Amino acid sequence: MDLSTWALLVIAVVALAGACLQRVSGMGLGLIGAPVLSLIVGPVAGVLIINVLAAVNAIFQTLSVRENVDWRKFWLIGPVMLAGAIPGAWVVHSTPTAPLQVIVGALVLLGLTVTTIMPNHVRIDGRGYAMASGAAGGFMNTLAGIAGPAITVYAQASRWPQKTFAATLQPLFFVSGAVSLAVKELSAAEPIIPHAPWHLWAIGLVAMVAGLKIGTAIAKRTDVRKARRLALIVASTGAAVTLVRGLIGMF
Repeated sequence: MDLSTWALLVIAVVALAGACLQRVSGMGLGLIGAPVLSLIVGPVAGVLIINVLAAVNAIFQTLSVRENVDWRKFWLIGPVMLAGAIPGAWVVHSTPTAPLQVIVGALVLLGLTVTTIMPNHVRIDGRGYAMASGAAGGFMNTLAGIAGPAITVYAQASRWPQKTFAATLQPLFFVSGAVSLAVKELSAAEPIIPHAPWHLWAIGLVAMVAGLKIGTAIAKRTDVRKARRLALIVASTGAAVTLVRGLIGMF
């Protein structure tokens, strides 16, 4: 995998901005990084690189907000992400992904719209819904590099408080990134990660640490309502990007 200086610079900016946004709203690296890296190195390799960066970033983010993580919700959602990642990997390697991206993006947008516009009429909670959001997140992360929007639909409908929701997303992102990476690399005819240059990971690591520090400073000055609004905007944008990428792939 050959990357120009320009490409590495773009990856650094993406990693910094994504880590910063993720610290403030709970998500961001996958949303910003997956579309950009897909253009630079291709859709399969681009999403795979984001899976790696997202998993590493999630470790740093979890350490930063560990006191707010709802571990009960984590253990409900995290393990079933594998159930979504396995069919997601099969789709990536065996079938056209564009139509599924359209369907997934549209369904997440619909879910976010309904739960936001009619919050008093749509209320769900319970183990089954939490686990379903995990399976959907694992599938979306493997397919498009973004797990957050699917889980945000559940968070919005179940009235999950923003502070613990954003914090709990971080270990979930580690699980989704690691699972998606392992499943796709093991099922690929030829692994991609061993061919990535070492300086790609070094640049990404430094940029993510810098982004986390900047995001922590911003988060201290951001109230809960603004953070929740930003999380919904980020999730909606991620779903819209997935839908548009699918439409472009179809036509």
